[in-house]
Amino acid sequence: MNDLQPINFPGLDPRRPLVIAGPCSAETEEQVIETARELAAEGFKLFRAGLWKPRTKPGGFEGVGVDGIAWLQRVKRETGMYTATEVATRKHVLAALEGGIDMIWIGARTTANPFAMQEIADALRGHDIPVLVKNPVSPDLELWIGGVERIYNAGIRRLGVIHRGFTSIDKSLYRNHPMWSIPIELHRRLPGLQIFCDPSHIGGGRARAPPPPASSPPMSTSCSASTPRRPPTR
Repeated sequence: MNDLQPINFPGLDPRRPLVIAGPCSAETEEQVIETARELAAEGFKLFRAGLWKPRTKPGGFEGVGVDGIAWLQRVKRETGMYTATEVATRKHVLAALEGGIDMIWIGARTTANPFAMQEIADALRGHDIPVLVKNPVSPDLELWIGGVERIYNAGIRRLGVIHRGFTSIDKSLYRNHPMWSIPIELHRRLPGLQIFCDPSHIGGGRARAPPPPASSPPMSTSCSASTPRRPPTR
């Protein structure tokens, strides 16, 4: 993977860290727009919101789906921010591409499924869009690299990963154990691959967001759910 391209957008200073911020889940148009306006006022340039939300059990809120594409389009029109969302199926990919979403990411549960990763890769073939691959839920570096390779083999060159920590049965200070040795080894093996760190999933809150060790690779920041601002209840 020696021909990877940096993930950046027009108008963004490539010398500065690329920070992605926004609500974990897009719940209402008001929530999305008000959060985006607040972030834009603070200087953020890349807005994320989950439209499709995988849940452990059925019956919970699984996202607003394709209806949220219009909300992200409005964010871009009104704030000038670039937009990003998570995809897990071919239909998600096509909806994001047709809706003009600027970046997509693949969640931890999807990365763990090679069939799902190949389906997404096939849908991306022939398109040029930045793609980020989250680490799988389990601490399996080969599975993570395999998912990245599938997207790379589809022709995606603006490609990176998100380190969001790993599920562990051991009690830990963190929501998801960072297991820093895994992203460090990933960087050693694929030094051209841009790594984003998701401190909100690792820490479960700003108070427990972990600093990376001194030996960790350079990381941008993907703040998946670290934005506490929500519209006031009326």
